[in-house]
Amino acid sequence: MPAITYIHPNGRSDRVETSDGESAMQAATRHGVDGILAECGGNAMCATCHVYVDESWLARLPAMADEEDALLEGTASERLPNSRLSCQIHITPALDGLIVRLPERQV
Repeated sequence: MPAITYIHPNGRSDRVETSDGESAMQAATRHGVDGILAECGGNAMCATCHVYVDESWLARLPAMADEEDALLEGTASERLPNSRLSCQIHITPALDGLIVRLPERQV
């Protein structure tokens, strides 16, 4: 099973196992990872699942859709070049070991 590591702003980390096709947001909420609110349930409508993807993983992600790009303009924490919505990161075997950092706040 692929795994994702979520790093909290205080440096604590949670490593969770995922399933193929599951989003990074779904994996976080299923495992009770604090810091991913997912208010819209993964429908790319709220940006409360904002994460900072570790630089070494960015090139492995699919291109960002216009909808995701627009939502990232309204995040509660600063948008950075490695910002993504975790609901739009669908896990594949190639993403086993993905590392994302959680922002200070989602709302």
